[in-house]
Amino acid sequence: MTKRAENLAYKIIRQHMVAADYRKLSKDSTHPFFEGDLIAGQEINLVIDQTLTQDATGTMAYLQLEKLGIDQVRTLALSYVDHNTLQSGFMNADDHKYLQTVANRYGVLFSKAGNGICHQVHLERFDKPGQTLLGSDSHTPTAGAMAMIAMGAGGLDVALAMAGIPYKLTLPKVCKVELRGQMPHGTSAKDIILKVLELESVKGGVGKIYEYTGPGVKTLSVPERSTICNMGAELGATTSLFPSDENTKVFLEKQERSQDFLPMAADPGCSYDQEIIINLDELEPLVACPHSPDNIKQVREMEDLKVDQICIGSCTNSSFTDYMQVRDILEGHSIHPDVSLTLSFGSKQVLTMLAQNGALADLVQSGARILEATCGPCIGMGQSPKSQGISLRTFNRNFKGRSGTPDASVYLVSPETAAASAIKGYLTTAVDFAYERADLPDRYLIDDSMIIQPDLDPAKPVVKGPNIKDVPLGRALEPLHEHVMLKVGDNITTDHIIPAGSRVLPFRSNIEKISEFTFEAVDADFVARCKDQGGGFIVAGENYGQGSSREHAALAPLYLGIRAVLAKSFARIHRKNLINNAIVPLLFLDASDYDDISLMDRLEMDDIVDLAPGSVHQVKDLTSGKTFTVKHDLTEDEILTIKKGGLLRRYGQVNEA
Repeated sequence: MTKRAENLAYKIIRQHMVAADYRKLSKDSTHPFFEGDLIAGQEINLVIDQTLTQDATGTMAYLQLEKLGIDQVRTLALSYVDHNTLQSGFMNADDHKYLQTVANRYGVLFSKAGNGICHQVHLERFDKPGQTLLGSDSHTPTAGAMAMIAMGAGGLDVALAMAGIPYKLTLPKVCKVELRGQMPHGTSAKDIILKVLELESVKGGVGKIYEYTGPGVKTLSVPERSTICNMGAELGATTSLFPSDENTKVFLEKQERSQDFLPMAADPGCSYDQEIIINLDELEPLVACPHSPDNIKQVREMEDLKVDQICIGSCTNSSFTDYMQVRDILEGHSIHPDVSLTLSFGSKQVLTMLAQNGALADLVQSGARILEATCGPCIGMGQSPKSQGISLRTFNRNFKGRSGTPDASVYLVSPETAAASAIKGYLTTAVDFAYERADLPDRYLIDDSMIIQPDLDPAKPVVKGPNIKDVPLGRALEPLHEHVMLKVGDNITTDHIIPAGSRVLPFRSNIEKISEFTFEAVDADFVARCKDQGGGFIVAGENYGQGSSREHAALAPLYLGIRAVLAKSFARIHRKNLINNAIVPLLFLDASDYDDISLMDRLEMDDIVDLAPGSVHQVKDLTSGKTFTVKHDLTEDEILTIKKGGLLRRYGQVNEA
């Protein structure tokens, strides 16, 4: 039989598919190549090679892992402390101790606070072409720069993967993004992904993988590719990826990991479900305006925008070459007196190398403020702008209030645009600045001393501080007679549901406490209403749950008694998190029915217990007297999870109430 030409995404997926739904795979299990046709929309079981967690989501993931009854993890597993490194109280420090001790117990590598941001460190030290990676962070697709199928997921999905249970996934479509030409002076990889967002929108990537091809790919280094894959998460995409080529080999050699190189590319003549062509020669410096990453404009159209703050860093743009580029632009200049410039580095490797070659001194001399190698301002952990402030950031998200200042306006730009704007005091391009595009160093500094190896000693205790509480469990499916607790519009993000920032995230291991912040910026009475009524329904518009993989955005509503969400459409990761916790994601059969539902309407769904593949269900609005129909896109396996009361009840060793 002639082998069918296949795109790169499906080649890697095929090599990791198992035809059967195994309860668990042993650590040394091998899996066969899947021989059948791959058809977008089919449910597949994917063996996961690597997993990562970070401290904002990891505590919940490991609390769930402890309930699965395993002795040690069955993936190459990394636990990073990179989000909540501010220790203004005992909660973060206690959680870090828990993460280190539970990692030691189950065989997980532990990256200490200060070692860097999970995606940057993983790119440097662990990403391998051709492998799969599942992470409890929505920007896990950063690893697609290394030709990996890397996906963000909720903590429970990652816990199951660590236990050796294949990840269930609806096979996405694959969109080819062909890059032609070469980027002009003043533009960068950040402008490429901003262009894709302009074309596709924040919901255009749902159910898709973006695969980058074409001659322009050869002009991009692995760090530049990682910027594109990282921010591809804002498309709502399952993941993004580049081929593994000579540039990949060079990066791995400089990281002293040449043994990990594996050439990988799409087969000639393979097919795609969609194709986009971007002529890099025509690319201009772009900016994502408030309050969405797809609100794209050309920088030259907005050069009268006065800037108060500029933040460079985050997992999107904090590589060594990013900062060398910034240094070259700032060299010989001072930061504008009205601008505060902060730098947060991607890893200890990046920071140390900048210190050793003198670039860090140059950056300090320019007037930049130096922060830790951490996510920092990206998740509202410090550096909030002033009231009604204008902040330029090289980050990936600019949702309203995410910076920590509700009335601030955040704009997303490239490091080059950020550096030029820091000098001018206004939003401007770097086109008129004389600088050379930064090259990779001759070699990277290798020091993995802050990655702690586990000893798997069961005698050493797992330490839990007083802020660490048990995981709430879902409820088995039953007829629903509930009120509408909340009605919201389109593009509700996980930041809307559970805010980020130093005020809220320290309670990430305490669902009872963090639930008090649920939807506070949308409806301050939501929590009290849920407590009074015992929970109920949420009604939403398009793309409900956009943004991070923050499992708390499902766990907190679960704790407050939310049983189902009726929406026009769902974001991928949040939809899965709802299912994992037995909150039913339902879709309006007729989107106009959304308009007829009001807050506190009492809805009745007796036939929801008959949930089955392709079923539709009647909803009686006892308040208005109207009846409407909802559908769903649940698979047979997802329905089983909901009927069982969630994945922990289905797979775990839990104590029934």
